[in-house]
Amino acid sequence: MREKVEEILNMVRPHLQADGGDVELIDVTDDGVVKVKLQGACGSCPMATMTLRMGIERTLKEKVPGVKEVVQVK
Repeated sequence: MREKVEEILNMVRPHLQADGGDVELIDVTDDGVVKVKLQGACGSCPMATMTLRMGIERTLKEKVPGVKEVVQVK
């Protein structure tokens, strides 16, 4: 599952980079929790939670069976 998550993050990444941010995959747990670290402008943006939930999490849930949640780690 980790490889598929990384593949999807690579599709999302250009949109984040266009705004000066990025995302780093930290871990994918056996129970479907994806841990990411938002970087650059995304790390300090007030809209980061929305980006995480409505962008990254929604896309991963649609494209990778088994993803239950995406959480941000610092």
